Amino acid sequence: MDFDNLESVMRRLALEAGDAILTIYRAEDFEVRSKSDESPVTEADEAADALISTGLRAAFPEVPLVTEEQAASHGQTVSTFLIVDPLDGTKEFVQRRGDFTVNIAYVENGVPVRGVVYAPAKKRLFYTRADGATVEETGDLDKETVGPCTDLRVSSPDNAALMVVASKSHRDQATDDYIGKYAVRDMTSAGSSLKFCLVATGEADLYPRLGRTMEWDTAAGDAVLRGAGGKVVRFDDHSDFTYGKPGFENPFFIAYAPGVDLQPV
Repeated sequence: MDFDNLESVMRRLALEAGDAILTIYRAEDFEVRSKSDESPVTEADEAADALISTGLRAAFPEVPLVTEEQAASHGQTVSTFLIVDPLDGTKEFVQRRGDFTVNIAYVENGVPVRGVVYAPAKKRLFYTRADGATVEETGDLDKETVGPCTDLRVSSPDNAALMVVASKSHRDQATDDYIGKYAVRDMTSAGSSLKFCLVATGEADLYPRLGRTMEWDTAAGDAVLRGAGGKVVRFDDHSDFTYGKPGFENPFFIAYAPGVDLQPV
């Protein structure tokens, strides 16, 4: 893989998809439908997916592509592939809360090694550079010219006063019970893959997810977090969290800054 080209293509496609999404987001009204699993989908999901998929297939025709909005791609058996969630946090989008993201990642041998997470309504853009390090780009977010970038590193956590981030739309009692095992200074909530990014920036130390997710929900945020020195492990046994699983469904997981004293289930 040409990582310089990958960085450029993923960044540009995320920004272009973000523009397409915002056009619909700012419209007076838009249609919301239910997919077979009862999750919502909008024309923004579909427009962003078409744009990203076309761009990735043109740039990397030899690399398998898995994307949430194309069910035919979910039957593949792959360990090295591109994976896309064109609009993560559709519920946040529908409720116009802003916590939705564009997610593109490259998985190599089961590990998400490069990724981009773009929150267009918040104008926050996180991605891994060609060398694997994670940055947050600020400024105008021009599609052709890279603006100022801040290198990201996870926090050095204080286990006596942890900052925890949890899901805005999928919080449950089991999650609260697990968080209760830690000495928590404060908690925040966020939608979509932004939770990974908050750990990557050091704004949070710990993000446990005890709920159903798919690989396209997590791969880009996982890559961003790993590039900032963070880790993602399975919830049950704290073993490595891998990609390319049958059906692309994830187990429960914990994303965290190394130094957090992970508690048993």
